[in-house]
Amino acid sequence: MSLILSIANQKGGVGKTTTAINLASALAKYGKKVLLIDLDYQANATTCMGIDRGSFKYSIFDCFTREAALEEVLLKTKNKRIDVLPAKTLVRGIEEKIIVDFNRDYILHSLLRDIRDDYEYILIDCPPSLGYITTNALMASDGVLVPVQCEFLAMDGLTQLLNTVRFVQQKKKVNNETLTIFGVLMTMLDGRVTSGYQVVNEIKTYFNEKVFQTIIPRNITCSNATFYGVPVTVFSPKSKSAVSYRKLAREVIQRNEQWRFCKKKSYRFNQRKWNSRFRKRRGSWD
Repeated sequence: MSLILSIANQKGGVGKTTTAINLASALAKYGKKVLLIDLDYQANATTCMGIDRGSFKYSIFDCFTREAALEEVLLKTKNKRIDVLPAKTLVRGIEEKIIVDFNRDYILHSLLRDIRDDYEYILIDCPPSLGYITTNALMASDGVLVPVQCEFLAMDGLTQLLNTVRFVQQKKKVNNETLTIFGVLMTMLDGRVTSGYQVVNEIKTYFNEKVFQTIIPRNITCSNATFYGVPVTVFSPKSKSAVSYRKLAREVIQRNEQWRFCKKKSYRFNQRKWNSRFRKRRGSWD
C-alpha cells in the first residue's frame, strides 16, 4: 500500500511546493513510483514539473466538483516514475462549491481510493490555508510533512496547523484510520545567521524525533531550477539543495519502512507547553 503525505503549513513561503516537487523527483531517483497532487491555487507545482498550465483541460479541482473524472485529469511527466494531478490558477468559488457537498471532507479520500495502490508514494502540495481543500488533503493522508522555514516568524502558525491535524485525527478514528505528524522539515537555513539555528533547536525541543535530520539550506539553485520548470535534483544534481533533498528522500523511505513495521501511535503535541515556551522565546528574541 502506498504512503500518502500532505505537505502542509498554512504559512506561505516556507518551501512546501519546492519540497513537494524535489522530494517526488528524489523518490523517483530511488526507483519509487510517485503521484504528485497539486492543490495549491497558484499551481506552482504543476509549472515546476514542466507542465504548461494551458496544455490541459481539467484540473484536480474539477474532480472536487464532479466535473471531471480522475482519469481525465491525470498527467504523465518527463520522468516515467512521476505522475501529476495538476492545478489551474483560474479557480472560482471552489470552497463554496465544496461546502454544500455532504461528503465535503472526504472528496479527495474517495477519489484516491481506486488509484493509491498504483503508487508507492503520493505527495500532496497543500495551499497556504486551512480551508476545506487542506482538510480534504489531511483526511486522505496517512501523515503530514511540515516544512518550517528556519526563521522565527515561520513558527508563528504551527499551533493552528496542529489544531487542524488533531481535529482530522479525531474524524479519521471513526473509520479506524490514523493521521500522524510524519516529519518536520527545516528549510531555507542561512548558515550565516545564528537565529536560524535557534529555530532549529526550538523545533527539535518539541517535536523530538519527528524532526528530519536533513536540513534544506538556502540556495539560489532552487530559484534557478524553478525558472526552467524542473526540480533542482534534475537541474543541478550536485548542488547543496539537490543533495539535501536526496538525503531527505532516503530518510522518508527509511521512516516509512519503520513506520509501517512498528505501527507507531499518532504523535501527540503538547499544546500548553508549546504556547508557554513560544511566548517566552518570542519575548526574548524581540
